[in-house]
Amino acid sequence: MTAKIGIRHEDKSQWERRVPVTPDDAAALQREHGVEVVVQTSPSRSFTDTEFQQAGVAIADDLSACPVILGIKEIPKAQFEPDKTYVFFAHVIKGQPYNMPMLRRLLDLGCTLVDYERVVDEKNRRLIFFGWHAGVAGMINTLWTLGRRLSAEGIANPFAPLRQTVTYHDLHEAKEALALVRERLETEGLPEELVPLTVGVAGYGNVSRGAQEILDLLPVIEIEPEELATLSARGDLSRHHLYKIVFKEWHMVEPAAAGQPFELQDYYTHPEKYRGVFEQYVPHLSVLVNAIFWTKRYPRLVTKAYLKEHFSGPETPRLRVIGDISCDVEGAIECTVKATEPGDPMYVYNPLTGEATDGHKGPGVVVMAVEILPAELPREASADFSRVLAPFLPAIARCDYAAPFEECTLPPEIKRAVIAYQGRLTPDYQYIQEFLE
Repeated sequence: MTAKIGIRHEDKSQWERRVPVTPDDAAALQREHGVEVVVQTSPSRSFTDTEFQQAGVAIADDLSACPVILGIKEIPKAQFEPDKTYVFFAHVIKGQPYNMPMLRRLLDLGCTLVDYERVVDEKNRRLIFFGWHAGVAGMINTLWTLGRRLSAEGIANPFAPLRQTVTYHDLHEAKEALALVRERLETEGLPEELVPLTVGVAGYGNVSRGAQEILDLLPVIEIEPEELATLSARGDLSRHHLYKIVFKEWHMVEPAAAGQPFELQDYYTHPEKYRGVFEQYVPHLSVLVNAIFWTKRYPRLVTKAYLKEHFSGPETPRLRVIGDISCDVEGAIECTVKATEPGDPMYVYNPLTGEATDGHKGPGVVVMAVEILPAELPREASADFSRVLAPFLPAIARCDYAAPFEECTLPPEIKRAVIAYQGRLTPDYQYIQEFLE
């Protein structure tokens, strides 16, 4: 049987223009491995139908002839076909309620599901992800949001000329714009009322690295979280720099039992034994960028109750913008009350009323919470993603999915990511059954 895979067009959002396999990688898959690739036609994909055709890849309206279908985001449940294998970001491993009907339909049709999110090595480290690109796009958007907020307050600032990430042709153009911001910071500096301008980044993984890479294009001075409380009192503050602070787990939580030491592995295993202490830093931050992985087992970074108390004081809080790149709704940043899209990327959360108002004007803190940030850099994000995924594709295409799961010949990295096989949850993911029910 000829090995064949289909690349579906994305239809979850009008802003989703990424593709899991680029034209060059699709051509190499056909040329070097004999795997036929069929790409579903799309008017909006960042890599056009013409680019695929020029690479020798077939374009079709219908992928029904393809036993394996790859995408990026969730697939509408009505589009699943019996007994096929689907590879995409399923967003089901936390039992997400909004995706349980999709998963149920996939199981009912006897399908196999491979979730990119769970493609990991033997140390459980993710191998295929868009995290770095989310961090890059998220930090550009956060600085753009800051510029708009300060301008709305009548404060001239060097960030005002920045645009939203999605409006730049590519990352190179965005970096050129940031170079102009750097030049203004170095020559004109910041208004005294903004000094020190502090940018806190919660987390230090792939998302954080992307965010920091953008922030470091500007003149920054990195300080430790322990220095933050006394920073404003220093006599050597710079108007020509931003102050960067990176927060790690031991800055965010402490053992609930007095006198106990912080142990990182113990925190991951037993987060219920720890309490959040991050809010002590919030009064000293101008911008907070959230780049941590969070589930309900862990303490929040910032609660609605804390913000209400903080914004009820006599002085205007320093905090202007929260760039919630992780975008867990009412999660680590509880005032992230909704996820946004590139067309309407930010809102103002008023801690005193609990209301969220679209835009960047009004009392409260501006929240940038775009859920699909990598889609704002679709070509760069797709190219990197495809480069990592491509080596696994021959095995995914040639696997005998009729064999028992124990005999399945998928590489171990991919086999760990098989959520469902022949319409049944695999052993590592049996726990999802309770969410389905």
